[in-house]
Amino acid sequence: MEKEIKRSEVLEENTWDLTRLVKDESDFNQKLDMCYKLLDELVTFKGHILDSSKTLLDFYKKSEEYDLISNRIYIWAYLNIDTDTTDSAKQVFGEKVTELADKEAELLAFISPEMLSVPYSKVLEYIDGNKELEIYRQNLKDFYRYQAHTLTETEEGLLGKVSSMLGNNSKAFAKLNNADVDFGNIQDENNEEIKLTHANFGKYLESKNREVRKQAFTKMHEYYKKHINTFAVLYSGQVNEDCTNSKIRKYNSALEASLYSDNIPVSFYKKLLETVHNNLEPMYKYLDIRKNKLGLDELHMYDMHINIADLPEQKFTFEEGKEIVLEALKPLGETYINDLKQAFTNRWIDKYPNKGKRSGAYQWGIYDEDPYVLLNFNGTLESVSTMAHELGHAMHSYYSDKYQPFVYHDYPIVLAEIASTVNEVLLNEYLLKSAKTKEEKIYHISDLLNTIRATIYRQLMFAEFEMKIHELKENSEPITEQVLSNTYYELNKLYYGNNVVSDDLIRYEWARIPHFYTAFYVYKYATGLAAALAFASRILNNEENALEEYLTFLSSGGSKDPFDILKDAGLDMESGRPLEEALKLFNDKVNELEELLK
Repeated sequence: MEKEIKRSEVLEENTWDLTRLVKDESDFNQKLDMCYKLLDELVTFKGHILDSSKTLLDFYKKSEEYDLISNRIYIWAYLNIDTDTTDSAKQVFGEKVTELADKEAELLAFISPEMLSVPYSKVLEYIDGNKELEIYRQNLKDFYRYQAHTLTETEEGLLGKVSSMLGNNSKAFAKLNNADVDFGNIQDENNEEIKLTHANFGKYLESKNREVRKQAFTKMHEYYKKHINTFAVLYSGQVNEDCTNSKIRKYNSALEASLYSDNIPVSFYKKLLETVHNNLEPMYKYLDIRKNKLGLDELHMYDMHINIADLPEQKFTFEEGKEIVLEALKPLGETYINDLKQAFTNRWIDKYPNKGKRSGAYQWGIYDEDPYVLLNFNGTLESVSTMAHELGHAMHSYYSDKYQPFVYHDYPIVLAEIASTVNEVLLNEYLLKSAKTKEEKIYHISDLLNTIRATIYRQLMFAEFEMKIHELKENSEPITEQVLSNTYYELNKLYYGNNVVSDDLIRYEWARIPHFYTAFYVYKYATGLAAALAFASRILNNEENALEEYLTFLSSGGSKDPFDILKDAGLDMESGRPLEEALKLFNDKVNELEELLK
């Protein structure tokens, strides 16, 4: 049976170095005390923030001092927790930073209503008269956009006091989906009994042995079916929280509230869904090709992840995966590659799965410090791709932190998936060009098609599910387990077509998607891939200024509205062309695959 190692058994060289953030528990407590002291100092600005340009500048500087320290201890606490969600001692640090965040929300509730009670014109006068405030011009412009959605000081204070009760749906989901999860065992390709986990699920879903794929799919989704009523309560509670918050803050919908921070219209989101609906036929054709190449009478949902090429399973060590990634990303230039190598030499990465470790992968950037990357590397080509993906995030954070001041170092979420998917596209192109046989070419074309299927078609299916469920709540309609599961099941049938068997267990897949607890996030994967395909195409074709514009994009952080940052880099997202071109590429690659298979 495959053994899950304990966190204490993991070699230090395979873990990230968290001492860069906080040295030890004593250092954590000192920094925590300093945060409470700085909070008290920030409270002294109450009623005086905009007395003069000097008080406004002093307030910004004190706020940044607080944010720099609180960010470090917050990130340190949760990175620790994610390495072993079963360690109760680590949970204590999470509780302490949560208490700090609650106190911050309560004590600083006065800031928005106080500042927004002053005309924006007065703020502009301060900026024009004090050159040190110029750096905050974009930030203040973004801030004053929220004037219509900010409550009175009393109301903001009340919301701050109840903030500790919010987010519990997400926390409970995380426990049920990680610390308490038990998918049971399956028989692997060698008839050995294996414990199914989040970390190895993808591996077995890509197995050449169809029975293994079916077992993994069945065991995984039976867990969610068994607990489906609990998951339904948690998610309906999250939707209720989303909709209530949007109503309190006078948005027309939870969707509008979610898109507002990026200054993206609701019409853009709906245009994405319209565009993908108009391009479902290439998806259906691709799935028919999959079915025929795999020699199946029926294509099931557990047949979606296996590559259709007839090649033996590829396995890689972490070092081999690292070298492949470094070679694949050479089109991004020598400076990028040299900077990227620091991820491996300076312990940015927590590499392998262990008992209780959070599933999946992510990166966490922090100002004035190197980023952190969580992986669960298992030796598959997918895990190599995940490495490239998360390092794309890390380099985006690295360059934005390096070239932007603190106030703009954090790039908006709608841009977050672009750098990561550029790396994935470049990796695929490198592997395709390195292919020595026809079957290898089929493998890598199939891999790109499956990436587009999973990242554009599937994520927009998720996006449509979210929109439908939130609209039900906003129309005062009940959100039961049956409603959630049936809505998801019907969308699955639409996006995959009549020639695919939508297995009954797929109706419970919504329950295992953690991103649903961050409302309307998943559409950004689709837009990110569309933009990434455009960037990668320009770089690989050596278009004039393509690389320079892309590196400028990586260094832009949140210094402008997201779509303006992309326009500066040569992409007009609002036109809809990047998504249309991505789906055209998908159609072209489907036809190319069809020709290869003749």
